[in-house]
Amino acid sequence: MKGAVAMPGDRELLEEYVRAGRLMQLASVRADGSPMVGNLWYDPCFDPDLLRFVARHDHWRGGDGHQVGGHGAQGPGGGRVGGSIIAVPPDVRAGTVRGVTFTGTVRAVPQAAVPAAARAFLERWPGAEVAIDPDRLARHETPSRLYEVAVTEWVLFDERRFPNESQHVRAAARTA
Repeated sequence: MKGAVAMPGDRELLEEYVRAGRLMQLASVRADGSPMVGNLWYDPCFDPDLLRFVARHDHWRGGDGHQVGGHGAQGPGGGRVGGSIIAVPPDVRAGTVRGVTFTGTVRAVPQAAVPAAARAFLERWPGAEVAIDPDRLARHETPSRLYEVAVTEWVLFDERRFPNESQHVRAAARTA
């Protein structure tokens, strides 16, 4: 059709919404079985799908045993997490929400990959340069560490584009 605009598919919308979001909420289960939720700045990576974040090493415990903030790999969750990213502020008048939820496993970014991953994080969040030195972070000379959620499943929701089926479950993209 002349002049028609191609509508993005679910995967394109999912990546658009994850990039547009500013904070993610990340939930896990403590060793005693109680839930814990944190709000974190993040840097998204795709194929494979990763959400990288910086947190104090004494605040989290990733799936590899590194402690990551009150959340515990040794507890019932074993490093498994769930989370949410809202792409745009909810429009209460229109009653619509656009964003994603996800499940995955949190782990420390491998030490050799930290400098490049930290620099990518700082490209997205340049104001964090005062608190994040990629080389010191890689050498564990700071109270913070760089972590990543390896996403296993996404749920795209968009009540405006898909009013009759607002949730679309998608497996995460993986490389061979």
